[in-house]
Amino acid sequence: MSTVDVDCTGVTTEEAFWDRYVYIVKPHGAEFFGRNLDAFWDAIDGGGPGFPEQDVVRFINTDDLKRIKGGSFYKTLCELAKESRCGVVTFE
Repeated sequence: MSTVDVDCTGVTTEEAFWDRYVYIVKPHGAEFFGRNLDAFWDAIDGGGPGFPEQDVVRFINTDDLKRIKGGSFYKTLCELAKESRCGVVTFE
């Protein structure tokens, strides 16, 4: 089982989150990944562009991430990860 940690320290914008995700995870079809919540859902639930090759993707040090859009961005990410049927994505 392969695991990758995405350190979210200093991630204070959605753009920075998607940049960090693509840079660290190097997901399948990264060049076609839409870098938004809908695209992330398509990737982690349906295996679309942006799907991680690893068995587990852990987002760590998420305090800065929790401040984006008053916390709603982080909350939505967590809900998507929880509802996904493929792969394991966690936020810590």
